[in-house]
Amino acid sequence: MDAKISQKFLRLHQRDNVAIALVPLAPGELVEDVTVRESIPVGHKVALGPIAIGEGVFKYANLIAVANAPIAAGAHVHIHNVEMPKFVQDRESHRRASSKVQAPAVRTFNGIRRRDGRVATRNYVGILTTVNCSATVARAIAERYRGAALSAWPGVDGVIALTHAHGCAMNRDSEGIRILRRTLAGYAQHPNFAGVLIVGLGCESNELSGVLEASGGGDRIRSLDIQTTGGTRESIEAGARAIEALLDQARGVVREPLPVSHLSLGLQCGGSDAFSGISANPALGAAADLLVAQGGTTILSETPEIYGAEHLLLARASSDEVARELKARVRWWCEHVQASGGTLNDNPSAGNIAGGITTILEKSLGAVAKAGVSPLSAVYDYAQPIVAHGLVFMDSPGFDPMSVTGQVASGANLIAFTTGRGSTFGCKPVPSLKLATNTPVYRRMRDDMDINCGDIVDGAMSITQKGHEIFEALIALASGEPSASERLGFGEAEFAPWVPGAVT
Repeated sequence: MDAKISQKFLRLHQRDNVAIALVPLAPGELVEDVTVRESIPVGHKVALGPIAIGEGVFKYANLIAVANAPIAAGAHVHIHNVEMPKFVQDRESHRRASSKVQAPAVRTFNGIRRRDGRVATRNYVGILTTVNCSATVARAIAERYRGAALSAWPGVDGVIALTHAHGCAMNRDSEGIRILRRTLAGYAQHPNFAGVLIVGLGCESNELSGVLEASGGGDRIRSLDIQTTGGTRESIEAGARAIEALLDQARGVVREPLPVSHLSLGLQCGGSDAFSGISANPALGAAADLLVAQGGTTILSETPEIYGAEHLLLARASSDEVARELKARVRWWCEHVQASGGTLNDNPSAGNIAGGITTILEKSLGAVAKAGVSPLSAVYDYAQPIVAHGLVFMDSPGFDPMSVTGQVASGANLIAFTTGRGSTFGCKPVPSLKLATNTPVYRRMRDDMDINCGDIVDGAMSITQKGHEIFEALIALASGEPSASERLGFGEAEFAPWVPGAVT
């Protein structure tokens, strides 16, 4: 970007006809020789010249909206005077050579090597449920192993129950059941779980036998159903015996230096603001490129939040097939929301809008920055096991917990989560690094944030420098250093499988 920055505003590209307020702007102040006409909140846009009805609003040198009312130079540009274009024109997406970050000396982290050769960043024992009806039993079992009760099994990070509200009142062979089963199987097989107990009720549509078949066998997976076991109390006791057997297997793990090529990083943003695409997202993209250069994997998701910016990914697709698959996923979402009477521009939340984001196009252009500049090597369905290295795309909704759940099921063993409004989030059994897009949020929510990317906006650090800082923090996190969300206990309630389809 050919950015122009002052203490009061930021213009990202010479083609842009708006600037972003870095401080509250008052009427009468000057922005590039333009007199501000009204109060402009931090992160919001001010017009650098008159914009007529139907003319485009440009940010990041890209169209983000069109005016639906005359906009005077110096006026506030936001949802009250602009709208989405009637259609998003096909943008230039011919493949071109992607940038590649030169790989430095091979880096290692202190990881956990499982008996089958897979590599973990944490050492949990998990309890999964086939259906909502077995959730209470699962949670009761896990409660027995909180705090000091776990001291008999050194080296175990915890016993966690991941429950959900699905699994019945659906066709037994529906797409929803298949995706739920694939998600549960991905968690059951995840290397961050030393062992897993799967708890069913006994009469649900998402049958326990189907989940077990999808999850594979072996002594690291146990199961029970409440109806056969003899009810709630008997199931809790039986479950506790199974968990203690798994804990005996999990105890005493030793971390060892392993190449960072074993790391698979889920890229997420939530509670975004106007600074997300300026600071934290591009800085995370720089860190993601460093990981890819080391042979690792980075996973971009949230399909509705690349809409309008997909041309940036298509241009980096490694093959025509990868490009076709990404286009197909975006097209499916357009048709899906249209069928339910919505539009993809419904996506910016109230918090996004308050933070200065006006349309999904603006949000998407910032969100795609998390992917860095590496080639796009593959496209995957939700919760599909990821085997490719490099940058990949996994289809998912834009709802952050649902998207992360799919990434973890696909094999992510680290999550990096950027936020401008201050999302509180964690994702057991995978550690999540929280990146604040602006300094006020970092200071206000210090207990929840790991890294401040606001110093990019403040002019104290470059995107490249911050990318290296994030990369080092990810290595430390993978080596066992706890994240802010882990210290606060987040991660179990955020398990949220995506289950499309009718409930009957």
